[in-house]
Amino acid sequence: MAISYDYGGRTVLVTGGTKGIGAGVASAFLAAGADVVVCARRPPDRPPSAGGRAAWFVQADVRDAHQVESLIDAVAERYGRLDAVVNNAGGSPYVPAADASPGFHAKVIELNLVAPLHVSQRAHQVMRTQDDGGAIVMVGSVSGVRPSPGTAAYGAAKAGLHHLAACLAAEWAPKVRVNSVVVGLADTGAAGEHYGGAGTLAQVGATVPARRLAEPADVAAACLFLGAPEAAYITGSTLTVDGGGERPAWSHVVAEAVAHKTARTASPP
Repeated sequence: MAISYDYGGRTVLVTGGTKGIGAGVASAFLAAGADVVVCARRPPDRPPSAGGRAAWFVQADVRDAHQVESLIDAVAERYGRLDAVVNNAGGSPYVPAADASPGFHAKVIELNLVAPLHVSQRAHQVMRTQDDGGAIVMVGSVSGVRPSPGTAAYGAAKAGLHHLAACLAAEWAPKVRVNSVVVGLADTGAAGEHYGGAGTLAQVGATVPARRLAEPADVAAACLFLGAPEAAYITGSTLTVDGGGERPAWSHVVAEAVAHKTARTASPP
């Protein structure tokens, strides 16, 4: 059964909402009737759209607290309210920790942890004045709950983000709800580079119990739920969207050994 949400009359901000998962989330909220604002450092060729409606784009670097303040003020001035924020902006290129510069590590942590804090703080100032408060969703990652070799600072920042959400939820309840969506292996549109090339995506997806990578629509569905009034009693929670997780490395060794033994047994003497 399809689940639909009515976000008519509500305003939603999606940071980093011009491409990949962010664009998918923005389009889903538009389809649900929300007025959607997306931000990024550079203007998109075309903002996300759905049902003949497009998101309003505001150019902003969420790592800059002053730009965040201007962003939230612009949203509140244009729409008169802010009902939900999806802190989606983030990411990191693959760089072994031993080779990365201190500046690189600082920028990764700033984007993936400090920036969502700035956005949430400013959004909270608007939401707490509204009769029905608001909801904030942090887009986290499995990199923050298991080792993340090659993206260590990113994984550490996401672990911090998950904890930050729980802390803000405790501080800001009951007016403003704060939850995390922990995303597993995902096809973001640029996943081929991260997973070794477009040709390996299907192979990587096959390692997930769901037999595929997460798609933007999967993450969007979780964000729609957590931002909706139907989730009014859910705050400080973590919703994992990972298709069943990742199989441990040793299971592949065992599977190969069993397959080899079966092949030898089945072979004629």
